[in-house]
Amino acid sequence: MCVLGLKERDCQQLIHNGVLTSLRFPIYNVTSRGVNRGYWLEIDKKDPKGLYSRENCNPSCYFCNNDKSDVFHGIVDLHALTVTDTPDVLGKQTIELAAMLFAVGLDPEIATVFVQSHIHEHTELAWIMECTVSFGELSRMTQFKDKSAKREADFVSAGLFTYPALQAADILLYDAAEVPVGDDQRQHIEITRDIAVRFNHRFGDTFVLPKAVTPPAGARVMDLLDPTSKMSKSSETDAGCVYLLDAPSAIEKKFKRAVTDSENEVRYDREAKPGIANLLDILSAVTGTSPQQLADQYTQYGALKSDCGAAVAAMLSPIQDRYTELMNDKAELGRLLRIGAEKAGTVAQATLARAHNAIGFYPR
Repeated sequence: MCVLGLKERDCQQLIHNGVLTSLRFPIYNVTSRGVNRGYWLEIDKKDPKGLYSRENCNPSCYFCNNDKSDVFHGIVDLHALTVTDTPDVLGKQTIELAAMLFAVGLDPEIATVFVQSHIHEHTELAWIMECTVSFGELSRMTQFKDKSAKREADFVSAGLFTYPALQAADILLYDAAEVPVGDDQRQHIEITRDIAVRFNHRFGDTFVLPKAVTPPAGARVMDLLDPTSKMSKSSETDAGCVYLLDAPSAIEKKFKRAVTDSENEVRYDREAKPGIANLLDILSAVTGTSPQQLADQYTQYGALKSDCGAAVAAMLSPIQDRYTELMNDKAELGRLLRIGAEKAGTVAQATLARAHNAIGFYPR
Protein backbone atom coordinates (compact mmCIF):
# COMPACT_ATOMS: atom_id res chain seq x y z
CA MET A 1 0.00 0.00 0.00
CA CYS A 2 2.09 2.90 -1.27
CA VAL A 3 1.38 6.47 -2.23
CA LEU A 4 3.90 7.57 -4.83
CA GLY A 5 4.37 11.26 -5.27
CA LEU A 6 2.88 12.27 -1.95
CA LYS A 7 5.06 14.16 0.45
CA GLU A 8 5.41 12.97 4.03
CA ARG A 9 2.89 15.63 5.09
CA ASP A 10 0.38 14.20 2.62
CA CYS A 11 0.93 10.70 3.97
CA GLN A 12 0.20 11.99 7.44
CA GLN A 13 -2.93 13.62 6.05
CA LEU A 14 -4.13 10.25 4.81
CA ILE A 15 -3.54 8.75 8.21
CA HIS A 16 -5.54 11.52 9.86
CA ASN A 17 -8.39 11.13 7.40
CA GLY A 18 -8.49 7.37 7.85
CA VAL A 19 -7.82 5.04 4.95
CA LEU A 20 -11.23 4.42 3.48
CA THR A 21 -10.28 1.16 1.85
CA SER A 22 -6.92 -0.45 1.30
CA LEU A 23 -6.72 1.18 -2.13
CA ARG A 24 -8.69 4.42 -2.06
CA PHE A 25 -7.67 7.65 -0.38
CA PRO A 26 -9.39 11.08 -0.16
CA ILE A 27 -7.30 14.19 -0.66
CA TYR A 28 -8.57 17.48 0.75
CA ASN A 29 -7.23 20.95 0.47
CA VAL A 30 -8.15 24.18 2.20
CA THR A 31 -7.91 27.56 0.54
CA SER A 32 -9.04 31.00 1.55
CA ARG A 33 -12.15 30.30 -0.50
CA GLY A 34 -13.12 27.19 1.40
CA VAL A 35 -12.66 23.45 1.54
CA ASN A 36 -12.42 21.31 -1.57
CA ARG A 37 -12.47 17.56 -1.67
CA GLY A 38 -9.90 17.81 -4.41
CA TYR A 39 -9.67 14.37 -5.93
CA TRP A 40 -9.59 10.68 -5.19
CA LEU A 41 -6.25 8.94 -5.40
CA GLU A 42 -6.89 5.49 -6.82
CA ILE A 43 -4.23 2.83 -6.34
CA ASP A 44 -4.71 -0.17 -8.60
CA LYS A 45 -3.48 -3.49 -7.23
CA LYS A 46 -2.53 -4.54 -10.75
CA ASP A 47 -0.52 -1.35 -11.39
CA PRO A 48 1.29 -2.71 -14.51
CA LYS A 49 3.83 0.12 -14.57
CA GLY A 50 4.74 -0.33 -10.93
CA LEU A 51 4.12 3.34 -10.23
CA TYR A 52 2.92 2.66 -6.72
CA SER A 53 5.54 0.12 -5.77
CA ARG A 54 7.49 0.43 -2.54
CA GLU A 55 10.67 1.08 -4.52
CA ASN A 56 9.17 4.17 -6.17
CA CYS A 57 7.62 5.61 -3.04
CA ASN A 58 8.91 8.32 -0.74
CA PRO A 59 11.36 6.70 1.72
CA SER A 60 9.59 8.44 4.59
CA CYS A 61 6.14 7.19 3.55
CA TYR A 62 4.22 6.08 6.63
CA PHE A 63 2.51 3.19 4.86
CA CYS A 64 5.69 1.73 3.41
CA ASN A 65 7.31 1.79 6.82
CA ASN A 66 4.35 0.40 8.74
CA ASP A 67 2.28 -1.91 6.56
CA LYS A 68 4.18 -4.98 7.77
CA SER A 69 3.35 -4.31 11.39
CA ASP A 70 1.00 -6.63 13.24
CA VAL A 71 -1.94 -4.47 14.27
CA PHE A 72 -4.66 -5.75 16.59
CA HIS A 73 -8.02 -4.04 16.98
CA GLY A 74 -10.21 -5.54 19.69
CA ILE A 75 -13.91 -4.78 19.96
CA VAL A 76 -13.99 -4.68 23.74
CA ASP A 77 -17.47 -5.96 24.55
CA LEU A 78 -16.34 -7.18 27.98
CA HIS A 79 -15.39 -3.63 28.94
CA ALA A 80 -18.80 -2.49 27.75
CA LEU A 81 -20.42 -4.57 30.47
CA THR A 82 -19.44 -1.84 32.94
CA VAL A 83 -22.08 0.41 31.34
CA THR A 84 -24.50 -2.09 29.76
CA ASP A 85 -27.24 -3.97 31.61
CA THR A 86 -29.79 -4.50 28.83
CA PRO A 87 -30.08 -7.84 26.98
CA ASP A 88 -29.22 -8.11 23.28
CA VAL A 89 -27.52 -4.71 23.11
CA LEU A 90 -23.87 -5.78 23.03
CA GLY A 91 -24.22 -8.12 20.05
CA LYS A 92 -25.89 -5.45 17.95
CA GLN A 93 -23.33 -2.83 18.89
CA THR A 94 -20.46 -5.26 18.26
CA ILE A 95 -21.42 -5.89 14.65
CA GLU A 96 -22.03 -2.16 14.10
CA LEU A 97 -18.58 -1.29 15.42
CA ALA A 98 -17.00 -4.02 13.29
CA ALA A 99 -18.65 -2.53 10.21
CA MET A 100 -17.35 0.92 11.13
CA LEU A 101 -13.80 -0.30 11.69
CA PHE A 102 -13.71 -1.85 8.23
CA ALA A 103 -15.52 1.15 6.74
CA VAL A 104 -12.87 3.60 7.91
CA GLY A 105 -10.28 1.52 6.13
CA LEU A 106 -8.88 -1.29 8.27
CA ASP A 107 -7.58 -3.90 5.85
CA PRO A 108 -8.31 -7.42 7.17
CA GLU A 109 -5.17 -8.63 5.41
CA ILE A 110 -3.07 -6.37 7.64
CA ALA A 111 -5.17 -5.50 10.68
CA THR A 112 -6.50 -8.19 13.00
CA VAL A 113 -10.03 -7.21 14.05
CA PHE A 114 -11.65 -9.44 16.66
CA VAL A 115 -14.25 -9.50 19.42
CA GLN A 116 -12.72 -9.45 22.89
CA SER A 117 -15.12 -11.99 24.43
CA HIS A 118 -14.24 -14.50 21.69
CA ILE A 119 -10.70 -14.75 23.07
CA HIS A 120 -10.92 -16.27 26.56
CA GLU A 121 -7.27 -15.50 27.24
CA HIS A 122 -8.26 -11.88 27.91
CA THR A 123 -10.19 -12.72 31.07
CA GLU A 124 -7.62 -15.28 32.23
CA LEU A 125 -4.75 -12.85 31.93
CA ALA A 126 -6.88 -10.09 33.46
CA TRP A 127 -7.03 -12.03 36.74
CA ILE A 128 -3.23 -12.32 36.73
CA MET A 129 -3.06 -8.57 36.10
CA GLU A 130 -5.44 -7.90 39.02
CA CYS A 131 -3.08 -9.85 41.24
CA THR A 132 -0.17 -7.75 39.98
CA VAL A 133 -1.66 -4.27 40.33
CA SER A 134 -2.32 -2.66 43.72
CA PHE A 135 -5.57 -1.31 45.12
CA GLY A 136 -3.93 2.09 45.49
CA GLU A 137 -2.91 2.21 41.82
CA LEU A 138 -6.45 1.44 40.70
CA SER A 139 -7.85 4.02 43.14
CA ARG A 140 -5.76 6.75 41.55
CA MET A 141 -7.08 6.19 38.03
CA THR A 142 -8.60 9.46 36.87
CA GLN A 143 -11.24 7.91 34.64
CA PHE A 144 -12.61 5.76 37.48
CA LYS A 145 -12.93 8.84 39.67
CA ASP A 146 -14.68 10.82 36.93
CA LYS A 147 -17.04 8.09 35.80
CA SER A 148 -17.97 6.91 39.28
CA ALA A 149 -18.68 10.52 40.32
CA LYS A 150 -21.03 10.97 37.37
CA ARG A 151 -22.88 7.79 38.38
CA GLU A 152 -22.89 8.56 42.08
CA ALA A 153 -26.63 7.92 42.34
CA ASP A 154 -26.46 4.86 40.09
CA PHE A 155 -24.89 1.42 40.31
CA VAL A 156 -21.09 1.54 40.11
CA SER A 157 -19.71 -1.89 39.32
CA ALA A 158 -16.46 -3.36 40.62
CA GLY A 159 -15.62 -3.93 36.95
CA LEU A 160 -15.39 -0.17 36.47
CA PHE A 161 -12.77 -0.11 39.23
CA THR A 162 -10.72 -3.08 38.01
CA TYR A 163 -11.08 -2.62 34.27
CA PRO A 164 -7.52 -1.19 33.89
CA ALA A 165 -6.35 -4.74 34.70
CA LEU A 166 -8.41 -6.12 31.83
CA GLN A 167 -7.16 -3.31 29.62
CA ALA A 168 -3.59 -4.24 30.54
CA ALA A 169 -4.34 -7.82 29.50
CA ASP A 170 -5.77 -6.54 26.20
CA ILE A 171 -2.46 -4.84 25.47
CA LEU A 172 0.07 -7.29 26.87
CA LEU A 173 -1.49 -10.35 25.25
CA TYR A 174 -0.34 -9.16 21.84
CA ASP A 175 3.19 -8.00 22.73
CA ALA A 176 2.17 -4.48 21.73
CA ALA A 177 5.18 -2.18 21.45
CA GLU A 178 3.05 0.85 20.58
CA VAL A 179 -0.53 1.68 21.55
CA PRO A 180 -2.24 4.55 19.69
CA VAL A 181 -4.33 6.50 22.20
CA GLY A 182 -5.80 9.89 22.89
CA ASP A 183 -4.21 12.07 25.55
CA ASP A 184 -6.82 11.01 28.12
CA GLN A 185 -5.74 7.37 27.84
CA ARG A 186 -2.05 7.85 28.58
CA GLN A 187 -2.56 7.01 32.25
CA HIS A 188 -3.86 3.58 31.26
CA ILE A 189 -0.77 2.85 29.20
CA GLU A 190 1.39 3.96 32.12
CA ILE A 191 -0.33 1.59 34.56
CA THR A 192 -0.04 -1.20 31.99
CA ARG A 193 3.71 -0.60 31.82
CA ASP A 194 3.89 -0.60 35.63
CA ILE A 195 2.04 -3.91 35.80
CA ALA A 196 4.28 -5.44 33.14
CA VAL A 197 7.43 -4.22 34.88
CA ARG A 198 6.26 -5.64 38.21
CA PHE A 199 5.34 -8.99 36.67
CA ASN A 200 8.66 -9.19 34.83
CA HIS A 201 10.51 -8.37 38.03
CA ARG A 202 8.67 -11.07 39.96
CA PHE A 203 8.65 -13.86 37.41
CA GLY A 204 11.21 -12.99 34.75
CA ASP A 205 10.99 -11.20 31.42
CA THR A 206 7.62 -12.12 29.96
CA PHE A 207 5.81 -9.06 28.65
CA VAL A 208 6.79 -6.36 26.17
CA LEU A 209 6.64 -2.88 27.70
CA PRO A 210 4.24 -0.80 25.58
CA LYS A 211 4.45 2.91 24.93
CA ALA A 212 1.66 5.34 24.13
CA VAL A 213 1.59 6.90 20.66
CA THR A 214 -0.58 9.91 19.88
CA PRO A 215 -1.14 11.55 16.48
CA PRO A 216 0.26 15.04 15.88
CA ALA A 217 -3.29 16.36 15.43
CA GLY A 218 -6.62 15.16 16.75
CA ALA A 219 -5.27 13.39 19.81
CA ARG A 220 -7.88 15.07 21.98
CA VAL A 221 -10.98 16.38 20.22
CA MET A 222 -13.00 18.67 22.44
CA ASP A 223 -16.76 19.14 22.75
CA LEU A 224 -18.04 21.76 20.31
CA LEU A 225 -20.24 23.37 22.97
CA ASP A 226 -17.74 22.99 25.81
CA PRO A 227 -14.22 23.14 24.35
CA THR A 228 -12.70 22.61 27.80
CA SER A 229 -14.13 19.06 27.92
CA LYS A 230 -13.39 16.23 25.51
CA MET A 231 -15.96 15.27 22.91
CA SER A 232 -17.77 12.25 24.34
CA LYS A 233 -20.97 10.32 23.76
CA SER A 234 -21.51 10.40 27.54
CA SER A 235 -21.99 14.18 27.49
CA GLU A 236 -25.32 15.52 28.70
CA THR A 237 -26.20 16.63 25.16
CA ASP A 238 -25.01 15.38 21.79
CA ALA A 239 -25.18 18.86 20.26
CA GLY A 240 -21.43 19.25 20.80
CA CYS A 241 -20.52 15.74 19.68
CA VAL A 242 -20.09 14.68 16.05
CA TYR A 243 -20.95 11.05 15.35
CA LEU A 244 -19.49 9.13 12.44
CA LEU A 245 -22.98 8.43 11.09
CA ASP A 246 -24.35 11.96 11.47
CA ALA A 247 -25.93 13.36 8.31
CA PRO A 248 -23.86 16.04 6.54
CA SER A 249 -26.44 18.69 7.35
CA ALA A 250 -26.36 17.74 11.04
CA ILE A 251 -22.56 17.88 11.09
CA GLU A 252 -22.42 21.31 9.51
CA LYS A 253 -25.14 22.57 11.85
CA LYS A 254 -23.19 21.41 14.91
CA PHE A 255 -20.04 23.16 13.75
CA LYS A 256 -21.89 26.39 12.98
CA ARG A 257 -23.14 26.37 16.59
CA ALA A 258 -19.69 25.65 18.04
CA VAL A 259 -18.79 27.81 21.04
CA THR A 260 -15.87 30.17 20.45
CA ASP A 261 -15.28 33.47 22.31
CA SER A 262 -16.24 37.13 22.22
CA GLU A 263 -13.24 38.17 20.14
CA ASN A 264 -12.99 37.88 16.39
CA GLU A 265 -9.30 37.04 15.95
CA VAL A 266 -8.45 33.59 14.59
CA ARG A 267 -5.27 32.39 16.25
CA TYR A 268 -4.14 29.07 17.69
CA ASP A 269 -4.06 29.41 21.47
CA ARG A 270 -5.43 26.48 23.46
CA GLU A 271 -5.38 28.34 26.77
CA ALA A 272 -6.87 31.69 25.75
CA LYS A 273 -9.04 30.50 22.84
CA PRO A 274 -10.00 26.83 23.44
CA GLY A 275 -12.99 26.92 21.08
CA ILE A 276 -11.02 28.28 18.13
CA ALA A 277 -8.08 25.97 18.90
CA ASN A 278 -10.43 22.98 18.89
CA LEU A 279 -11.82 23.91 15.47
CA LEU A 280 -8.31 24.39 14.10
CA ASP A 281 -7.20 21.05 15.56
CA ILE A 282 -10.12 19.26 13.92
CA LEU A 283 -9.58 20.94 10.56
CA SER A 284 -5.87 20.15 10.82
CA ALA A 285 -6.62 16.46 11.45
CA VAL A 286 -8.81 16.38 8.34
CA THR A 287 -6.61 18.37 5.99
CA GLY A 288 -3.08 17.64 7.18
CA THR A 289 -2.29 21.36 7.45
CA SER A 290 -0.96 22.57 10.79
CA PRO A 291 -3.35 24.53 13.06
CA GLN A 292 -1.03 27.53 12.95
CA GLN A 293 -1.03 27.61 9.15
CA LEU A 294 -4.81 27.26 9.07
CA ALA A 295 -5.22 30.15 11.50
CA ASP A 296 -3.41 32.42 9.06
CA GLN A 297 -6.03 31.64 6.40
CA TYR A 298 -9.02 32.94 8.37
CA THR A 299 -10.11 36.36 9.59
CA GLN A 300 -13.66 35.42 10.68
CA TYR A 301 -15.01 32.74 12.97
CA GLY A 302 -17.99 31.99 10.73
CA ALA A 303 -15.85 30.96 7.78
CA LEU A 304 -13.73 28.70 9.99
CA LYS A 305 -16.80 27.00 11.44
CA SER A 306 -18.33 26.53 8.00
CA ASP A 307 -15.17 25.12 6.43
CA CYS A 308 -14.55 22.82 9.38
CA GLY A 309 -18.05 21.36 9.19
CA ALA A 310 -17.84 20.93 5.42
CA ALA A 311 -14.47 19.19 5.65
CA VAL A 312 -15.62 16.75 8.33
CA ALA A 313 -18.84 16.00 6.44
CA ALA A 314 -16.90 15.37 3.22
CA MET A 315 -14.46 13.08 5.00
CA LEU A 316 -17.24 11.02 6.62
CA SER A 317 -19.47 10.70 3.55
CA PRO A 318 -17.61 7.79 1.84
CA ILE A 319 -17.12 6.12 5.22
CA GLN A 320 -20.87 6.19 5.78
CA ASP A 321 -21.49 4.72 2.33
CA ARG A 322 -19.08 1.87 2.99
CA TYR A 323 -20.61 1.28 6.43
CA THR A 324 -24.06 0.87 4.87
CA GLU A 325 -22.69 -1.64 2.37
CA LEU A 326 -21.08 -3.70 5.12
CA MET A 327 -24.14 -3.66 7.35
CA ASN A 328 -26.10 -5.15 4.46
CA ASP A 329 -23.73 -8.13 4.41
CA LYS A 330 -23.51 -9.30 8.02
CA ALA A 331 -22.41 -12.77 6.91
CA GLU A 332 -19.24 -11.25 5.48
CA LEU A 333 -18.68 -9.25 8.65
CA GLY A 334 -19.00 -12.43 10.67
CA ARG A 335 -16.50 -14.16 8.40
CA LEU A 336 -13.97 -11.36 8.83
CA LEU A 337 -14.39 -11.40 12.61
CA ARG A 338 -13.85 -15.18 12.72
CA ILE A 339 -10.63 -14.75 10.74
CA GLY A 340 -9.54 -12.08 13.19
CA ALA A 341 -10.43 -14.24 16.19
CA GLU A 342 -8.38 -17.13 14.85
CA LYS A 343 -5.32 -14.93 14.32
CA ALA A 344 -5.70 -13.14 17.65
CA GLY A 345 -6.37 -16.38 19.51
CA THR A 346 -3.15 -17.94 18.28
CA VAL A 347 -1.08 -15.02 19.58
CA ALA A 348 -3.02 -14.68 22.84
CA GLN A 349 -2.73 -18.39 23.61
CA ALA A 350 1.03 -18.30 23.22
CA THR A 351 1.37 -15.20 25.42
CA LEU A 352 -0.81 -16.62 28.19
CA ALA A 353 1.14 -19.87 28.11
CA ARG A 354 4.35 -17.86 28.47
CA ALA A 355 2.90 -16.09 31.51
CA HIS A 356 1.76 -19.40 33.05
CA ASN A 357 5.21 -20.88 32.57
CA ALA A 358 6.86 -17.82 34.10
CA ILE A 359 4.63 -18.05 37.17
CA GLY A 360 5.15 -21.77 37.41
CA PHE A 361 1.59 -23.05 37.31
CA TYR A 362 1.33 -26.83 37.42
CA PRO A 363 0.94 -27.88 33.77
CA ARG A 364 -2.01 -29.83 32.45
